Amino acid sequence: MNHHVRIPSRRDLFRSAGLGLGASLISGLWTQSAALAATPAGIWYGEYWAEKGPVRLAMYRKRKGAPKAGEKPLPILFLVHGSSLSARGSFDTTAPGVGEYSLMNVFAGLGYDVWAMDHEGYGRSTVTSGNSDVKSGVEDLKAAMTVIGRETGQDKCSFFGESSGGLRAAAFAMARPDAVDRLMVAAFTYTGKDSPTLGKRAEDSDFYRSHNRRKRDLAMIQSIFTRDKPGTSDPRVADAIAKYELQYGDTVPTGTYLDMTVNLPVVDPLQVKSPVMIIRGEYDGIATEADVLDFFQKLPNQDRQFVVLAGAAHSVVFSNTRAQLWHVMHGFMTMPPGLGVQKV
Repeated sequence: MNHHVRIPSRRDLFRSAGLGLGASLISGLWTQSAALAATPAGIWYGEYWAEKGPVRLAMYRKRKGAPKAGEKPLPILFLVHGSSLSARGSFDTTAPGVGEYSLMNVFAGLGYDVWAMDHEGYGRSTVTSGNSDVKSGVEDLKAAMTVIGRETGQDKCSFFGESSGGLRAAAFAMARPDAVDRLMVAAFTYTGKDSPTLGKRAEDSDFYRSHNRRKRDLAMIQSIFTRDKPGTSDPRVADAIAKYELQYGDTVPTGTYLDMTVNLPVVDPLQVKSPVMIIRGEYDGIATEADVLDFFQKLPNQDRQFVVLAGAAHSVVFSNTRAQLWHVMHGFMTMPPGLGVQKV
């Protein structure tokens, strides 16, 4: 069931953002862009604000049925977006005639309480003078966990992040190991050694140092799906995502680009204590397999998996073989513990 009934005025938004400490449910205010995925029957959808000081962070939630007091808690999956797309652009968009692409719909249907958030400077969240780097993203996730604890009564989630979203999620796992049940990262990079994409991107590192926002237009969004291996994603989906994203403007923060070209590594594998699954598309140009395996081999928790998805490129979420991603994620989150294995 959708809860979108009218377009809010600016006064509505600020009034909603000011209600309560940490978050306010604002379900019922927003109309969907044509690029957003329809919410299936039986799936409840809600929107919230998290607060990081003066910064308001838009949060989105899907699950089977509306939340009820006293119900058995659902397992929580938190989806963390990357450098160039916001939360719903990453995890809740589709295009006519292409099938299901919404990770939120898929996992809500599987019985998870699915959350996502626009990081500072993205989507509907506050645009500031900051560059929304990985460190800032960790603080965003801390603010989000306050909302989740208040709304669900739970203080631990499984996290999935793609590209720099994986860096944000893994850095959060370092900072708040108590809040992370299982960590899944896709299109991840460790040191960036021999990365074709990052080598090219580093040519603009001086710009990222001196500017807090960069251009993100239709061509740039389309390039996400073609730069490694054309044909691994449906171009209609890229166009639908662009339609949704460009309503928020044609620039996004530079922080994660700067981190990935100048500051790597930003995650110490020895400090990631949770079970981890690393997912890599066969043709991903953001990091070499050797670089990611180096990170994987240093993880202290032996409840870990390294998965290569054949036929996928950088964005496994939007791959033509995305059902493989759903399969391995669900399997990892529902896998029983090994004999004698204790949580770290």
